[in-house]
Amino acid sequence: MEKVLAAFVAELRAIGLPVSLSENVDAAAALRAITLTGRDQVKSALAATLVKNHDHYGAFELAFEVFFSGRQLGRLADGAPNGSGGQEPASFGGGTVLRQLTEDELNDLLFRAVADRDAMLLKAVAAEAVDRWAGIDPGRVAAGTFYLYRTLTRLDLDALRRRLQEAAAADGLSDLGRRLADEDHDARVDAARAEVEAEIRRRLIADRDAQAVAATLRRPLPEDVEFLNASRAQLGELRQTVRPLARKMAARMAQKRRHRRQASLDFRRTVRKSLASGGVPVDLAFRKPRPAKPEIMLVADISGSVSAFAGFTMQLAYAIRSEFSRVRSFVFVDAVEEVTDILEAAADITSATHRLNLGTSAVRLDGHSDYGLALEAFWDRWGSQVRSRTSVIILGDARNNYHASRAWVLAAIRQRARHLYWLNPEPTAAWDTGDSIMREYAPGCDLVVECRNLRQLRTFVEQLD
Repeated sequence: MEKVLAAFVAELRAIGLPVSLSENVDAAAALRAITLTGRDQVKSALAATLVKNHDHYGAFELAFEVFFSGRQLGRLADGAPNGSGGQEPASFGGGTVLRQLTEDELNDLLFRAVADRDAMLLKAVAAEAVDRWAGIDPGRVAAGTFYLYRTLTRLDLDALRRRLQEAAAADGLSDLGRRLADEDHDARVDAARAEVEAEIRRRLIADRDAQAVAATLRRPLPEDVEFLNASRAQLGELRQTVRPLARKMAARMAQKRRHRRQASLDFRRTVRKSLASGGVPVDLAFRKPRPAKPEIMLVADISGSVSAFAGFTMQLAYAIRSEFSRVRSFVFVDAVEEVTDILEAAADITSATHRLNLGTSAVRLDGHSDYGLALEAFWDRWGSQVRSRTSVIILGDARNNYHASRAWVLAAIRQRARHLYWLNPEPTAAWDTGDSIMREYAPGCDLVVECRNLRQLRTFVEQLD
């Protein structure tokens, strides 16, 4: 048990979950207190002792599926390297009956399993489908994504969803009933996909060890997902993460600002208190620290994939705007426009993005980024409004499409502003490659930061003062 648990904890730490030594000890104690053949019990015990953040549960769950499959649980329960207690068979589709079915007949059987919620039949169909179409290559280091694609292509889950919808339509449901039925159908199809994925994962674990498979299936935590490479599902997870993250950051920034400011002596109160000690100022009185809040100006490139990064940065800044005297936002491509009112009125960043996509004067010519032109336009129109308490933050990859840099604008802004920061969503190694001119803009900034994910963005925002 100790070896499997140690490997599991090492994988969680490799993903980024903060698992301390004491939590590792607690997890071992929890496993000794329960029946190891109960998969749900094992999962709940480990989640309760090792996971502290709800956003990390998805990564924990995937790692658990690898390290604590039925076969692994059997080995834990027996305490032997090849124990069979609680062991699942490597394949559910070995029967001659399923092998003799045609492709259409196997899809019909899948429909029956999903429609009847028959879990055992679904396992058998999934195993037979993997046997037929996955084409798993023994010994090959792979995450199984290609195997999953090949299997699901032949099973045709879209056709399965349509058959479920047609069966529900024949029952004459109301509009509400039809919407509820569609949600149920999506859940059933997702369960079928998950079963095929689990079967492929079981085959890979049987071929190699759990640690090797876990390394290929590793899922980054939401705060480590790169803005520029995030899928639609990952972007959805990021949006759910931003709001609770913002609340924590706002509280931390307020506390940090209060404690950083050294209180000044309140002479009048000190003299008044000294009357009780014959005029000797034994107890000094200090004024309550009231540190000034900075003003933020966000100037963001919204061209192409960089817009996702800019959107999350603006959303986070607005979510913690109680810690700033004011947050103003500007967007640009080859021209610049202030969008403060749009972001303040929008319910979330998705609706704000939709409003911006309806039309904005941030695009003037060909829709390709021109940092020099946009920065000069910002300076001409709003440069006089940059004050000594204003922190200007520029968001973009500095890919200027070979236009003039006009780097003098940054020096002019820096002379008037409290701070000038540049957040770049690209890896540092990609700066100054191709049409990137980060080296021309960097000297005019107080700080140039690589900001590829929420973890780096949070670190930067917490440093603002």
